[in-house]
Amino acid sequence: MTRKLDDFIFWLQRDKRPIDRFWTIGFLIAALLLFTWDLGGLPLRDWDEGLVAQVAREIAQAPSSDLTWLHPTMWGEPYLNKPPLVHWLIALSYSLAGVNEWTARLPGALLTAMSVPLFYRLCREVFHRRSPAVCATLVYLTSLPVVRLGRLAMLDGAILCFLIVMMLCLLRSRRNYSYTLGVGIGLGLICLTKGIMIGLLLGAIGVGFLAWDTPRLLRSGYLWYGVLLGMIPALLWYGLQWVHYGQLFLSNNLGDQSLQRIWTDVEQNRGAPWYYLLEMLKYGVPWILFLPLGYRTAWDQRNLGWAKLAIVWGGVYFAAISLMVTKLPWYILPLYPALALAIGATLSERWEQGRHPGVLQSEPIAYSRQWMILFVLLGLVAGAGAVWFGMLQSPSDLDLLLVFAAVGMTMLSVAVLMARGEAQFLAVLGWGTYVALLLFMGSHHWNWELANSFPVKPVAAMIQQFTPANQKLYTSYDYNRPSLNFYSDRQIIPVDTPRLKRIWRRERQPYLLLDEATRQELKLRSEKVLGTAEGWQLVTKSAS
Repeated sequence: MTRKLDDFIFWLQRDKRPIDRFWTIGFLIAALLLFTWDLGGLPLRDWDEGLVAQVAREIAQAPSSDLTWLHPTMWGEPYLNKPPLVHWLIALSYSLAGVNEWTARLPGALLTAMSVPLFYRLCREVFHRRSPAVCATLVYLTSLPVVRLGRLAMLDGAILCFLIVMMLCLLRSRRNYSYTLGVGIGLGLICLTKGIMIGLLLGAIGVGFLAWDTPRLLRSGYLWYGVLLGMIPALLWYGLQWVHYGQLFLSNNLGDQSLQRIWTDVEQNRGAPWYYLLEMLKYGVPWILFLPLGYRTAWDQRNLGWAKLAIVWGGVYFAAISLMVTKLPWYILPLYPALALAIGATLSERWEQGRHPGVLQSEPIAYSRQWMILFVLLGLVAGAGAVWFGMLQSPSDLDLLLVFAAVGMTMLSVAVLMARGEAQFLAVLGWGTYVALLLFMGSHHWNWELANSFPVKPVAAMIQQFTPANQKLYTSYDYNRPSLNFYSDRQIIPVDTPRLKRIWRRERQPYLLLDEATRQELKLRSEKVLGTAEGWQLVTKSAS
């Protein structure tokens, strides 16, 4: 008992050291800058951004007496896809500063930014030394998927923040049972953001860690009372939805949008079991180069808390999403804190082994030759990209020139420092990656899915100009575009050519959004072209 008390007092003293406050505040400032830089500079993209922004707008515009905030709608129909916590925050943002891209993305970006200093505090809980905590947080902060997806008007950045809150409180509850309430609150916020199924998965990771690291806590009533108490708001919301919608809510929210994603490809989003491995390889550079050694280190040190957490968190979550039939790129996001733990631990060891200015070392230091070769290759590829975009000479390509130049100089500098055995390679790699990401987020390319189809804002402006409010439109486009619906403030439904003909015949004043080829094929009688934008024509019947 005395030893436990001494350990707790030591932890309190360590937690209050000014250097930890310095790192916490420093990471917070760096994250806020990176996650909010030019946040509203690009339009909202399709699917999650367009859907979330529209639901939040209907919440913001509805009178509070309508209870739309409690029972959200989309185009007047019940929205049963996801719980509305992030939608509430975006609606509040709309009410304070208007409806636009910046206000739609701000709540998620702020929550993701807050997850960075919280992750540093989590690392200080599991690492005995400060250097691996700093290294792990640096890796987490400068991981491209975390930054890019965390800036979007989606739910996944919020999930990262609440997950880290839950794990941080779980770690601290090993010494202080009062933190079990924080575990429940974090888990409840997860359930209010993306649903009970993701809450069960992430909660199971926490239980698995405790079963390995601190099994006595699982037998404590304090843990389960705290979790239940913290979950009360989420349980109340789910209960109210069941009372209001009945079986419709259960079949849609828990069935179609949760359980079915495990064994069916919802909306044809199918992928191979190695889908997420490829995602890590594509977008995890440069830190992915250290991942194999990171998990080897974790396995070698599996008697330590940080290694247990990295193994359970990374292993269980990666296996779960890989076995799911539905595959979406943002499902991988909760994996990155676990990867950062393992990578940060091994980077800290390499940092300490390297040469430091003014420090005499008896044995020569040599970093892996394979790492040097890979960093040289990355530098050359990035340099070639900078030359290529420099030759194109368009303003948007000049943005990418700066990004590739920053990446190229960073990677080549890291290779040189590694060849000399300099520990400063890590500082250069972290700072260079941060600057490159900052340049990338200030460009017009970070939300690159926008280039997959036509720009929606000119087409939406045309629709708003020539159609009545709340008018339903039909289009020859292949699939639904929630971003076009959001910007036009109209519901635009994709239909095939035969149905377009039937709609034209049966409706007195139909509005069709057609490409030129389909319009020529339809050969509509009494047609009137109201406007043209981005290759799309808005057509209705003439008055005569």
